[in-house]
Amino acid sequence: MTTLSQGQLQLLQSRLMNEQREIEHRLADDDHYGLAHSLRDNTGELSTNDNHPADTASELYERGKDIALIEQEELHLLRIEAALNAISSGSYGICEACHEPIPLDRLDAVPDTLYCIEHAPRQQLSTNRPVEELVLDPPFGRTSMDEHDSYNGFDGEDAWQIVEQFGNSDSPAMSENRDVADYDHIGIDAFENDGFVESIESFLATDITGRHVSVIRNREYEHYMESGEGDHVLESDEPNENG
Repeated sequence: MTTLSQGQLQLLQSRLMNEQREIEHRLADDDHYGLAHSLRDNTGELSTNDNHPADTASELYERGKDIALIEQEELHLLRIEAALNAISSGSYGICEACHEPIPLDRLDAVPDTLYCIEHAPRQQLSTNRPVEELVLDPPFGRTSMDEHDSYNGFDGEDAWQIVEQFGNSDSPAMSENRDVADYDHIGIDAFENDGFVESIESFLATDITGRHVSVIRNREYEHYMESGEGDHVLESDEPNENG
């Protein structure tokens, strides 16, 4: 049984009904915060399929914000409706969890509440996680083999690196590579050797028999020599023959 006086109950009911009308009025006047119009209307584009994400970044941000605002308003309306129903049934002002009277100060601050402070559902942090995390952990799901020392073949991470070379919406500032200064090295493990393991493999070539070895003086070759790893015999223009 509520401990509120009839006057207090009527005042709280009046506030709830006023809030309900204000929310419904805002939703109607703002066309549900712009969601009544398509994204195409907002951007002026016939289609956004061929756009880079950054081309419509502002519109996407506003659309996400509008969705969040509507969800908040709809939740508020549900809470107000539940509180008004509780007033009609005579259970308003009593905590639904512990069945103790809710202090007037709390009802005055949050008139749509049905719980005391101790049992307010918003205090309970959810531990639920998306089910997708079962296959997305570790990164790239079950196809990343970096943690398996015995495996050095092509895996999911390698597949992503190839796709990533065609571009994404990242910038050097967002790269996980701390020392990156250009777009060529923003990808995951962008500094890894591509197509070879040891540096020498990138500038030594053989014929089909494997007997005649030639040196391709590319950037990796210059770096190899400057680092003091190379043998100066490689500087000869004469091809070497393996006996």
